[in-house]
Amino acid sequence: MKFRRLGDSDLEVSEISLGSWLTYGVGVERERAEACVSKAFDLGINFIDTANVYGRGAAESFLGEVLPRRERSSYILATKLFFPMSERDRGLSAPQIRKQIDASLQRLRTDYVDLYQCHRYDENTPLDETMSALSEVVQQGKARYIGFSEWSADQIQDALSLTEVEKFVSSQPQYSMLWRAPEEAVIPVCASNGIGQIVWSPLGQGVLTGKYQPGQDPPEGSRATSPEMGGFIKRFFEGDTLEAVQRLQPIAAGLGVSMAQLALAWVLREPNVSSAIIGASKPEQVEDNAGASGVQLDDDTVQAIDEALAGTIER
Repeated sequence: MKFRRLGDSDLEVSEISLGSWLTYGVGVERERAEACVSKAFDLGINFIDTANVYGRGAAESFLGEVLPRRERSSYILATKLFFPMSERDRGLSAPQIRKQIDASLQRLRTDYVDLYQCHRYDENTPLDETMSALSEVVQQGKARYIGFSEWSADQIQDALSLTEVEKFVSSQPQYSMLWRAPEEAVIPVCASNGIGQIVWSPLGQGVLTGKYQPGQDPPEGSRATSPEMGGFIKRFFEGDTLEAVQRLQPIAAGLGVSMAQLALAWVLREPNVSSAIIGASKPEQVEDNAGASGVQLDDDTVQAIDEALAGTIER
């Protein structure tokens, strides 16, 4: 496993990181979830990403039971806040930040997280209030660094313009061969300001693994058949996307890599990407995905990928 610096922080994160959205504590049975975490550590993955809203605390609680078995300095732990935890608890106000960081730390059974992230931008709270409260969390030692997920370039720039507050070191956007929107503005502003990308859904909700065949029902047990996990994948089943993805098969075969490894290597080709988050439900998936670390794609391969996916790429 290779490692990259996360923005201007001193965090050295594994190129492949383990996420817990829709999986641990929610959609994946306990034994398999524990096996995935164990396999991740065996393969050198040191970065674990979660959020308070995943399973309304269930994902954090699961990790709080599993991770303390390991030396705290051996892994980098990230969580997030913004989405509703109750009818009244949501957003990025100062009271919510203070409340939610303490609740997350309690569920995770740790004194601090390495990275505390704004899960979305809060239009209902002044930005300086949010940034001041996040700075307070860092100053109190409850988080080492702060980041955000799915903020626009203008929102990022507004935060950077504030003085006497902690500086963001990470951005967590959706980014994949099929979804390239961050390339236009978010990645450039981040690259210019010491903010690294932690990419979510680099496999297009599993579509880029090639397991979903055009005109066929999804494989039993796949994410698309899960009541908890299937809703987010439907848009990739529209149009010619599945047919286009199948055209990636010979490209991956020519390189001697799996489809998942090809997709992850494509994301990691971007210098501003620090890590790609995977959402594995089986330890075998963790092992395959981890194999993407260090895979290099030349210009001809990148062009072949673009040609294969022509007409299906969202920017």
